[in-house]
Amino acid sequence: MHTRTTRPVRPLRRGAVGVVALTALLALTGCSSDGDAEAKARPTQSASGKKAAATPDSQASAPSEGPRAPAPKGPVLPDAKITPATGTFTAKEKKFLNGRVPVDMDPAAVLQTGQETCQRVERTAAHDRNAAIGAIISGDLPDADAAIKQLCPKQQPLLDAASTGFAGGTQKNPEPGTYQALTTATGCTWQAMGEEGKVLAAGPGTGAGKKVTAEIPDGTRTFVSTGCYAWLPA
Repeated sequence: MHTRTTRPVRPLRRGAVGVVALTALLALTGCSSDGDAEAKARPTQSASGKKAAATPDSQASAPSEGPRAPAPKGPVLPDAKITPATGTFTAKEKKFLNGRVPVDMDPAAVLQTGQETCQRVERTAAHDRNAAIGAIISGDLPDADAAIKQLCPKQQPLLDAASTGFAGGTQKNPEPGTYQALTTATGCTWQAMGEEGKVLAAGPGTGAGKKVTAEIPDGTRTFVSTGCYAWLPA
C-alpha cells in the first residue's frame, strides 16, 4: 500500500464573490467525493496542469457558454496506458482521465486536479452555495464539468444551476428576465443593449453587502456587465 501525496490546494481567484465565501477553499486537504477519495489509485506527484483562467469582466468580449473542461494541448495517452504507478484506477476515475492526460504527465497528477476541484466545490457549497455556482460559471474551478460528473456526482445540482447562468463580461442574445449577480462587491454595473447598441436598460452597482439584480428586457442583443463576476436567473 502506498502513501498518498498531498499538495496544498491553490486558492481560487477571489474576484467579486466575497472574501468569506472563498476563504473556505483555502483549508482543503483530501478528497471526499462519493467514496472515490478512498480509491486505490493515489497521486504520486503534484499535479502540474494549468488552472483555467476566467476572463476579467473588463476584458471579456465574447459570450459565455457555461462551464467547459479545457482540452489538453498536444497528444494524450491512450486509454490502455492510463495506469497509476501503483494500485488501480476506479471505473469513474478512468472515465474522468479519458482524453485528458498529456503523454508526458502522470495520470495520477491529472486525477488529483479533478479530486481537488471536487473538494473546492463541496467545501464552498457547504458554506455558500452561490459562491460554488459562481466559481463553476466563471471557470475558476478547473475541469469542473468532468470532475463533478465522474468524481463527485452528488454535486450535479450545482452544475445544473451553473448551466442556467453566465459569466460577467459580454453576453450575446441573453434570455430576457431578471438576473442576480453573484457578488456583493461595490462596482458591479450592467447594460442591456438592443439593435445598433441602443441602451434598453442599465444599472449601477449597489453598496457592498447588497444584492445586484438586472432586468434584461425583450429585444436585448447584448448584455454587458463589469465587476459582477457571474449571473443567475433570480
